[in-house]
Amino acid sequence: MCLIAVVGLAGLPTATAKTDVGAVDTVPVFTAAYNLHYDRALTVAQQLVARFPDASSPHRALATVVWMQLLYDRGALTIDHYLTSLTRSDVDLPSPPADRAALFHTHVNRAIALAEARIKAAPDDVEARFEAGLAHGLRASYIATVEGKVTSAFGAARRAFDAHEWVLDKAPQRHDAGLIVGTYRYAVAAMSFPKRWFAYIAGFGGGKERGIAMLEEAATIPTTATDARLALALIYSREARQHEAHAVFVALMAEYPDNRLFQLEAASAAWRAGLADTADALLTSGLARLAQDSRPKPDGERALWLYKRGQARVSRNHLPEAEQDLGQALEHNPAGWVEGRVYLELGRIADLRGARSRALDAYARARTLCEAHRDPWCSDEAAALRKRPFRFTGNPVD
Repeated sequence: MCLIAVVGLAGLPTATAKTDVGAVDTVPVFTAAYNLHYDRALTVAQQLVARFPDASSPHRALATVVWMQLLYDRGALTIDHYLTSLTRSDVDLPSPPADRAALFHTHVNRAIALAEARIKAAPDDVEARFEAGLAHGLRASYIATVEGKVTSAFGAARRAFDAHEWVLDKAPQRHDAGLIVGTYRYAVAAMSFPKRWFAYIAGFGGGKERGIAMLEEAATIPTTATDARLALALIYSREARQHEAHAVFVALMAEYPDNRLFQLEAASAAWRAGLADTADALLTSGLARLAQDSRPKPDGERALWLYKRGQARVSRNHLPEAEQDLGQALEHNPAGWVEGRVYLELGRIADLRGARSRALDAYARARTLCEAHRDPWCSDEAAALRKRPFRFTGNPVD
């Protein structure tokens, strides 16, 4: 797992920062952003920058909104995305729009410069060091998730890690600093040995259990609760703690009612936990929400919802309904990895109906698509199903 990509799912703390120009409340920015109201979030952030031009946190908040919207527009704000291509290595990604890339870099660079200037003036200023770590962490996440240059992000990530380890050393009660340190510790521990050794040489500490514990502590702090829970949901999914991931997203659904993607994630976690009926219900109501939501949507989002419901319905052995959902998903411009997984499910349906030849064709197509779009789980599953027909190991979930 790439240590930067784990942080890439979450934003950065929605802090009310104490600065030399007074308290700057950035909570409204992130509340709007996590409700998918990006235009509103950007407007509020711009107003804060105008009011507090010499404070680091408004510039960081503005840059964070730009980053989050870029990921949203690409359809890259789901756990599935971070369990596939971006968790493996540097990847080829389309360049972001030049104006938005420039806006991001202008404000993240300004946030870093202001925080570093405060550190130079007052080396023992814990808040300045904390803010610098957040800004460096944001830059690292952007490089990894928007530019796809995971290796290039290590320098900024190391600076973020060092800054927040310093904060924890000076102020152990600052559990909010555990968001970045805990995430990176977990990620390093989850790497293969050669990559883990490289990370240790670069100065990153590891430890899964300690990393998770730090994130769980950060989840109790209001300013880092959302971001820590998002990182934990990804980690719980990787660690087969699916019921806990599901509970995280159910809570986030209530906290951010305008964010339909939290409902999609709650459904996905429910399916992974073996609760296909719960997943089906969440996806059915979510598809209705999606149809009524007039805000701009990423290409292929409806296809993703339909694929997920089709998958849940295969698990329930509701094959005609599943086949209808999967067929519609193919008609709604699915992302490449989604298309691959659709064919995987169509192969399973064919196997359950005894149409082995049709199943083999679907698995072959699924494997080709999944390999092309860096989805190793799907590729491996398709290869295995070409060797043995799909059958339920127990009763279908219903």
